[in-house]
Amino acid sequence: MTSDNDPTSKPASGKDRLFAEQDRAISDFDFGESTARVFDDMLDRSIPQYGELQRMIGELAGEFATPGSRVYDLGCSTGLTLKSLDRTVDAAATLVGVDYSPAMLEKARDNLSGQHQSGRLRLEHADLNDGILIENASVVVLNLTLQFVRPVNRESLLRSVVDGLNPGGVLILVEKVLGSDALLNRLWIKLYYDMKKRNGYSETEIAKKREALENVLIPYRPDENIKILARSGLDNVDMFFKWYNFAGFLGVKA
Repeated sequence: MTSDNDPTSKPASGKDRLFAEQDRAISDFDFGESTARVFDDMLDRSIPQYGELQRMIGELAGEFATPGSRVYDLGCSTGLTLKSLDRTVDAAATLVGVDYSPAMLEKARDNLSGQHQSGRLRLEHADLNDGILIENASVVVLNLTLQFVRPVNRESLLRSVVDGLNPGGVLILVEKVLGSDALLNRLWIKLYYDMKKRNGYSETEIAKKREALENVLIPYRPDENIKILARSGLDNVDMFFKWYNFAGFLGVKA
């Protein structure tokens, strides 16, 4: 058995208690080893209907993925979305996971070791703020990822994605979103925090995580997301999921 102090030990999945300590100093949220260790639990308890969202992403991707093409998951973290894609997309398509966190990529490699060894899956290290080269793509997924890309870089990133999509290919985008006005936005946030409390998070954990994310996660309104997708060159942009302050969008390249 290895300990947390052993530099050779691998992160193990666990319960998210990152913000449970009363005296913990608050710094900007990051996706390092401590987060990677508990990230699956964090998603399950923090993202509304996360299992259904994963099913929907896989289902939508399965409708558009083509043999011989690539299916990208940008900001793949521990590989949960890649698992959904592996179950639904054409067996002759290559899965490509991209993340800037080495700890997340290590977890994804462990979680998808069979697909990685078989050649079905490629994992790449990249910071989306620096742009990315997308090639021969039938599907690109940005699942709770674009919100962490600096706003000044978002449109150029999306244009790169669209440039690399084959005709008939799709971008699937899931984001935390702002309400259409201040009153509704406050209500959506309250109901979201109520959900987190039902899932076992304390007031302290919720407040500390909100502070840590304040300068890191910058959401747009649903209409702003639709407009930026359309400006990036996508056609037939529509919303396929909405839960208070979370939304999913799909855009097709003609």
